[in-house]
Amino acid sequence: MREYRNLLIALGVMALLTPIGLYLPQILKAGAAWGEWGIHEVRKMVGYTPAGMEKTADTWKAPMPGYGPPGRGNIPSPTQGFYYLLSAFAGIVACGGAAYLLARWLTGRGRLPADRRP
Repeated sequence: MREYRNLLIALGVMALLTPIGLYLPQILKAGAAWGEWGIHEVRKMVGYTPAGMEKTADTWKAPMPGYGPPGRGNIPSPTQGFYYLLSAFAGIVACGGAAYLLARWLTGRGRLPADRRP
């Protein structure tokens, strides 16, 4: 665990900074958070909606739309900031866990030694 200390600190700092993406556009009156534009925002910014984006817009539905629990509707910014943090840490744990399991599987560390196999 000690060899991953710097990585974990860096990931923790990045996760704690995620609400900046929520509050900074509001402070600067810049609209939606960068990269989280829907079809209507893209059409408004660029003047048209790319055909591929229009075609696949309804393919993916986020499990936590607006980074909050389903069915909550519009939630206040401080609460939404908390859910941003929660989403960041959940993503770190999910990706880290998947990478760990994949590494164990690829290196064969999860297997019994040949002399102890049934």
